[in-house]
Amino acid sequence: MSPPQAPTTLLVIAKEPVPGRVKTRLTPHYTPDEAALLAAAALRDTLRTVLGAPARRRVLVLDGRTGPWLPPGIEVVPQCAGGLDERLAAAFAHCDGPALLIGMDTPQVTTGLLAPALAPAAWEDCDAWFGPAEDGGFWALGLARPEPELLRGVPMSTAGTGAAQRRRLTDAGLRVRDLPVLRDVDTPADAVLAAAAAPDGHFAGVLAGLHRAPVR
Repeated sequence: MSPPQAPTTLLVIAKEPVPGRVKTRLTPHYTPDEAALLAAAALRDTLRTVLGAPARRRVLVLDGRTGPWLPPGIEVVPQCAGGLDERLAAAFAHCDGPALLIGMDTPQVTTGLLAPALAPAAWEDCDAWFGPAEDGGFWALGLARPEPELLRGVPMSTAGTGAAQRRRLTDAGLRVRDLPVLRDVDTPADAVLAAAAAPDGHFAGVLAGLHRAPVR
């Protein structure tokens, strides 16, 4: 069965799940190898959701090399150099129409959560979609007309990143709609909650196989 089509491009920005380079805040509760296994599982779940969502194109913007976690049907383009704001901006530069970008840190994401921003009427009276994260960042950003300058210079990886990014959109005169708040997987406690929200996913399965004392 062919993936469902829609006018919007779905982008996933991700890092190759290499031990010591991904999910470093999961250590020392988990080893670097285990953290990389969890990152790969999160990426696999995210890409499975992307394949099930209606989209014009499905593009993985990747720092590193592909692996067995990559399913067929996903285009792969390399990330540019620079800070996260530059890399996000460059991801949107790959698009010539509406685009929705998500990360690899929310394995609990579903097609239902993405649906409002991918619906046929998603861009009527709307210029941008914004998905806030519980830690103050954001897990999704959609633009009707991808403009990289809307991201460049926004301070990333802070408790105020989400507010700053959303303010950048509204200051540019864009009409913004919000997606639900989601929790990024950064800490062991985050991992437990994300797995509980998607108990049938790869992430939950891998986490269950890593026998550890409960996170308090």
